[in-house]
Amino acid sequence: MTNHHSKFSLDDCRVIDLPKISDPRGNLTFVEGGQHIPFDIQRVYYLYDVPGGAERGGHAHKGLHQLIIAMSGSFDVVLDDGRRKMRYHLNRSYNGLYVCPMIWRELDNFSSGSVCMVLASNRYDENDYYREYGAYFAAQGLES
Repeated sequence: MTNHHSKFSLDDCRVIDLPKISDPRGNLTFVEGGQHIPFDIQRVYYLYDVPGGAERGGHAHKGLHQLIIAMSGSFDVVLDDGRRKMRYHLNRSYNGLYVCPMIWRELDNFSSGSVCMVLASNRYDENDYYREYGAYFAAQGLES
């Protein structure tokens, strides 16, 4: 039985440099769906007031594409495609981490006052989540 999801791997995830317009009055960065990122934006949400030592994420999406941006402060994103893991440290508001579908993600190491903004390709859908690593691993068609 082949799994159509397995075409995605960590090789599809990357940090994207977003446009930065420098100005003495303050800098401006913008993101256009389908231009700077490989999807149209249907939803935006942000995490803030994350207590020290707390972790967020701990799930994978079946079909959702996301761009994760440290709007303020810093945090780490650990991506896992079931074969290998990579840790990204995000601390610039003009960088975004593109996360394709079928990648397990965890966020940790939040600095005080950090704000994490996520641009998503679809609206919230609980059916799009893998919340148990075992189920995600099995869906990837991997042997443990």
